[in-house]
Amino acid sequence: MSKSDKEIDQMIHEALSKEEAEYFDKMGEQNIPQQLFSLFKGKNWWMNVLMVIMNVVVLAIAVYTFIHMLDAEVIDEKLEWMFYTLISFMAMMLFKLWGWNQMDKNVLMREIKRLEYQVSLMKKENQ
Repeated sequence: MSKSDKEIDQMIHEALSKEEAEYFDKMGEQNIPQQLFSLFKGKNWWMNVLMVIMNVVVLAIAVYTFIHMLDAEVIDEKLEWMFYTLISFMAMMLFKLWGWNQMDKNVLMREIKRLEYQVSLMKKENQ
């Protein structure tokens, strides 16, 4: 019994009432921009805003250190500024990884809620 996700969703739609089907559709998959904007909703929106601000600040620091690295004449100074630039880019990478993990967590929570909804509908039908 190998059915695609679309076929299963269609079967669920047919079994649901109109209001339940609308709610089920609302809980469907999101594309990347929707996932990104959903980071700024919910209880931890302030943390995501803070991460974006910190990422912009670290980007400014990375640009500043990169410019100084290019202007340095002595190799020791150049290596020092290069190190600071590298650390800045690594910090930006960590902020972005944190954001992507938050998006992944939101997708998983959404799918769990969708499954809970399906289970509750099955329980309601069996009673």
